[in-house]
Amino acid sequence: MKITEKNYLVNGLAYSIRSAETKDASQLSEIRVKIDGETENMDRESGEAFMGEAKFVQLILADGHAVRNLFLVAVADDQIVGYSRCEGSMLKRLAHKVEFGVCVLSDYWKHRIGTNLLTQSISWAEQQGIKKITLNVLETNTKAIALYQKMGFKVEGILKKDKKLSDGNYYNTIVMGRIKD
Repeated sequence: MKITEKNYLVNGLAYSIRSAETKDASQLSEIRVKIDGETENMDRESGEAFMGEAKFVQLILADGHAVRNLFLVAVADDQIVGYSRCEGSMLKRLAHKVEFGVCVLSDYWKHRIGTNLLTQSISWAEQQGIKKITLNVLETNTKAIALYQKMGFKVEGILKKDKKLSDGNYYNTIVMGRIKD
């Protein structure tokens, strides 16, 4: 699915959020590796489960035609600085919900890019009649948890010792959901 591009100016940074296009595939492949290396909040370490340009082209094309998928990019100075994705299911029993994920380069964390990607995704989901958005977040990512709670997400469960980080310790993953009544 696609949305109309929207422009923002936050803390001196002008950027836009729009649907991903096939021309973004190369940048998306590069930014994914970079973001994975900047924080341990992601599931992957830098370079793990690598997705090249061709894989991103396939994903963008598929998401552009899927009624229950949305792939957004945040662009500043002609560069992708973040992205998000909602992925749904065509199975009837699961067609009412999508799973949300977001990534933003650390240099751009203070510009509400993640917030605006989430806001656009929630708006799209409501327009599509999607009743539930789910996500997983590492327990140490307290800023993201606070944002999700502010946006109406509730804790639905905890996956105990779900991830082992570089310090050798295990951490919990929090499962959250936002239900539109």
